[in-house]
Amino acid sequence: MGGVISPKRDLDLIQALADKVRKMALCRPLLLAVDGLASYVSAFRNTFRSKFPRLEGETGRCKLVAWRDIAIVQVVKQRIEGVLNVERRIVQGAEGMVERLIQTTQGVGVINTAFIERLNATFRQRIHSLTRRTRTLAQRSTTLAAGMYLVGCFYNFCDFHHSLRLKLSVGSFGYRWVQRTPAIVARLTDHQWTPTELFHFKVPPPRWEPPKQRGRPSTAILQLAHQWAS
Repeated sequence: MGGVISPKRDLDLIQALADKVRKMALCRPLLLAVDGLASYVSAFRNTFRSKFPRLEGETGRCKLVAWRDIAIVQVVKQRIEGVLNVERRIVQGAEGMVERLIQTTQGVGVINTAFIERLNATFRQRIHSLTRRTRTLAQRSTTLAAGMYLVGCFYNFCDFHHSLRLKLSVGSFGYRWVQRTPAIVARLTDHQWTPTELFHFKVPPPRWEPPKQRGRPSTAILQLAHQWAS
């Protein structure tokens, strides 16, 4: 879906990631599972909230209210005297909503970060510059960002996922498995893409927006806005 690259794992990086998630999120309940780093909770709390209108006669800043359909859970792992302790917290959202979202996304299970950990392992396996003690370091962040999006596109459009396959009954002959990619499940496509098809796909440019300027816009700007932004 997307990602953010930075030399350091700091609040600015996590805030940029949270802003990207908000732009892509649909208007439906969402479960955000993070690890023990406190910056994750702060960034997602700051991002998924809106201004509450002031009442008549009130002054000052508007209050910021968290979105009701956003649940934030945290998995804190600590190793004490060789024993790994795992604490699962509900930072935001009702317990019933969290259980319902977990059941919807993974069927059964508890609060965990297994999905993102498995995805991180996939990136480390396929991008050499992310492995430890490697000789193929990325000299520029743009190189790593390009590799991240390339691997992500292959992951979503070109690779069948064992956990996404469907069991199809074939009458008296028993059944067979229908393999699917994440893009097929998300209804972005109806078939598995080949690398050639992926590399030749033309991405449409972003929507044009008229430049911001003071005063009344000219006739030419209004005509361009009507032509490209309508």
